[in-house]
Amino acid sequence: MAFDIEMIRQVYVNMKERVDAARKITGKPLTLSEKILYSHLWDGKPTKAFTRGKDYVDFSPDRIALQDATAQMALLQFMQAGKSKVAVPTTTHCDHLIQAKEGAATDLKLANSTSSEVFNFLESVSNKYGIGFWKPGAGIIHQVVLENYAFPGGMMIGTDSHTVNAGGLGMVAIGVGGADAVDVMAGMAWELKFPKLIGVKLTGKLSGWTAPKDVILKVAEILTVKGGTGAIVEYFGPGATSMSCTGKGTICNMGAEIGATTSTFGYDASMERYLRATERTDVADAANEVAAYLTADTEVYTNPEQYFDQVIEINLSELGPLLNGPFTPDLSTPVGTEMTDKANKNDWPINVEWGLIGSCTNSSYEDLSRASSIAQQAIDKGLKMKAELGINPGSEQVRYTAERDGILGIFENLDAKIFTNACGPCIGQWARYSDPKNAPKNSIVHSFNRNFAKRADGNPNTHAFVASPELTAAIAIAGRLDFNPLSDKLINENGEEVMFDEPTGWELPPKGFDVKDNGYLVPDDDGSGVVVSVNNNSERLQLLTPFTPLGNSIKGAKLLIKAFGKCTTDHISMAGPWLRFRGHLDNIANNTLIGAVNAFNKKTNFVKSQITGEYDAVPATQRAYKKAGINTIVVGDHNYGEGSSREHAAMQPRHLGVAAVIVKSFARIHETNLKKQGMLGLTFANEADYDLIQEDDTFNFTDLYEFAPDKQLTLEIVHSNGSTDNIKLNHTYNDAQIDWYNEGSALNLIKKQNA
Repeated sequence: MAFDIEMIRQVYVNMKERVDAARKITGKPLTLSEKILYSHLWDGKPTKAFTRGKDYVDFSPDRIALQDATAQMALLQFMQAGKSKVAVPTTTHCDHLIQAKEGAATDLKLANSTSSEVFNFLESVSNKYGIGFWKPGAGIIHQVVLENYAFPGGMMIGTDSHTVNAGGLGMVAIGVGGADAVDVMAGMAWELKFPKLIGVKLTGKLSGWTAPKDVILKVAEILTVKGGTGAIVEYFGPGATSMSCTGKGTICNMGAEIGATTSTFGYDASMERYLRATERTDVADAANEVAAYLTADTEVYTNPEQYFDQVIEINLSELGPLLNGPFTPDLSTPVGTEMTDKANKNDWPINVEWGLIGSCTNSSYEDLSRASSIAQQAIDKGLKMKAELGINPGSEQVRYTAERDGILGIFENLDAKIFTNACGPCIGQWARYSDPKNAPKNSIVHSFNRNFAKRADGNPNTHAFVASPELTAAIAIAGRLDFNPLSDKLINENGEEVMFDEPTGWELPPKGFDVKDNGYLVPDDDGSGVVVSVNNNSERLQLLTPFTPLGNSIKGAKLLIKAFGKCTTDHISMAGPWLRFRGHLDNIANNTLIGAVNAFNKKTNFVKSQITGEYDAVPATQRAYKKAGINTIVVGDHNYGEGSSREHAAMQPRHLGVAAVIVKSFARIHETNLKKQGMLGLTFANEADYDLIQEDDTFNFTDLYEFAPDKQLTLEIVHSNGSTDNIKLNHTYNDAQIDWYNEGSALNLIKKQNA
């Protein structure tokens, strides 16, 4: 039986009434995305039609998922909200704080030792406030959610950008910052700008070496890393229905890399099969009763151009295996000779040192079985591994079943390292080098999503390429980036030429899933007696102090940094070794913007102080400004804050005294996070004004006292020679968000309302 089955049944009862009402109000057939959105309005039954990309709407999500790195800050915030129990079903998952090095047994033991303080805190807070807790080793949050909690037609939010994985089971699942999660946990509405809709029609059928991963790699090539911003991507067509549920999850998962609000698929037979295989027959039965409401109206998919803001069509029968990268997930290259040419032209290392399979996006039983079929061929055909191979199973259930069925044993026969059921290298938790900054130039291939510089191993010289699990396995065996398994031969240990056959695998385990201990802890019905303590001398955890409002008169602000080019959340608040400080705001603030490139000297973590005239690290420079009572601003380029949902990237600058972030454009989640923390997140009305900003500038907001929705703000830039420029800044704040600003943060407002 599923978790929260009565809640799911009520969602379906509401859905019929609310979708019917929405169809009448809008006067048109509805997409799946619209059906889910209109059936989850905070006010209940729809009474008006919303304008895509314009109207801010209050929603009522069905559930929340927290991962350990972001859960710390989210739960520290929730502890201040004045509530005794979470208002909606919530779970905490411990998957980020486990470093991959030696293998599962050793790595998990070390993690339980070094991060015991954090795990104990999360477990006790979860128990106190009625939150389900998944222990370290239980699995990666998104795979665990897919196996246990996701359901067609539902809406969930999670404090990780890859929450969107649950779209593979027909949800609208959206990554948010911790402050957004706290709102919903406290029983408040969750606000989202009503998304635009991108329809992706999939024709044909996947076969041979082409995998679901290649679909999203192609979409990323088409839309780029910001092409999905502010939109839900809805997949449909015969190619969609012919794909497995976990394959759909892979596609939705990597949708985070195109900036999409989320991605989803309509309910179909593959989802029903997956629900029944994961012992949720009751959910499948309930979904079947409202099946017509769990996919788009027939007219939508017949004439998609009339109902979506953008339509893309991909013929899966013509799609081939792709490699995306390096350093960005949208740079797509077909396997083979084209990669040879690109690699030679750009000086990418041809030799591949590691292949990595798994993580939250490609760690299903199907993924592991198809990759293992390639590994078994290597054994059978006498091929020796040319690169090292690492495996991160998605959950204990997948790991246990794959071990039972001999899949993991095949990888082990090739001397692969089976890492913990955790994120590991995907999020920088990979102890590959003792000195990553001085590590050699190299190439790796992985089935993960993100491949920004330094992402996996801290080495800026690691060129990471994204591929399907089966292609990753083949390239790791061949040891060459430009290996094409469809046509290229390899020399085995007997000197013979051999070729790989097409990969094979199972959509679901033939003998069913099995697990001895899934790692789940049920919270107490009454957690009032649970004591949550934080050591005042802890390096890992720190209780929060409310932010002071910035006010309506910001004058004499200085430039902290003008960031050049790509500035992701990894640049603003690095993961890797810094994950250990995710629960201690002041300590993690020491990594603030250390990865951002200074536009004036093209160096990282080296900015000029207007107090001393000297250059120093960004955090040190900013702490001096804070001590002197001087506000600062950060200036950035396009898609600022791309990547993770981590709200630390907003909280750290706020904690250190940054008042405003002014950029050409924002990534959605990061913009919201800045608003939640009571900061100014603004964009240049004229992008060329970015070029006006000089290193020694002083800034005055001349009309901040008139801060209002749809009203530009004016910034006076005072240059060191005494000349000035006055520029206009745009913003997307509504009245409620301006209230957050005026109170100092959204949390401050929640506390005030609950007092």
